[in-house]
Amino acid sequence: MSAHDIVQRGLFFEEFDLDARYLHRPGRTATEADNVLFTTLTMNTQALHLDAAFADAQEPFGARLINSMWTLSTMVGASVAQLTQGTLVAQLGFGDVAFPHPLFAGDTLYTESVITEKRLSASRPGQGIVTIAHTGRNQSGTVVSTATRSVLVRCLPEGGAR
Repeated sequence: MSAHDIVQRGLFFEEFDLDARYLHRPGRTATEADNVLFTTLTMNTQALHLDAAFADAQEPFGARLINSMWTLSTMVGASVAQLTQGTLVAQLGFGDVAFPHPLFAGDTLYTESVITEKRLSASRPGQGIVTIAHTGRNQSGTVVSTATRSVLVRCLPEGGAR
């Protein structure tokens, strides 16, 4: 690598700012193909995702819903390049996952993340635990998903520059 090469990466532990809000762009427009592929790949037979005639007749939404696990996965995935690409050691867990409003084919999911906690690992030198609150909104700004995620990330290498 030359001095002019820039490699995209996530943040090291020391670079996460508490209460910073990271806006992940671009957004991701959900398609019917996304919904059917994700739903069938995960062996989810829920008719609300796969059967238009059934879903269209159901109240209160009257349409097929984008699989909420697609929404969660895409929301977290949107944060990777900016936050954890190449610096993640392990995903530790999720909490407080909610889907307050459905996402439909044609809606665009925009994700933002807030760093709510961070601490050095007591058992893994050179690594730290970061808690991230993710929020997914549709193109109208309506919250469609929230989740809290804990990750184990690397600290800056010895003598490393930010």
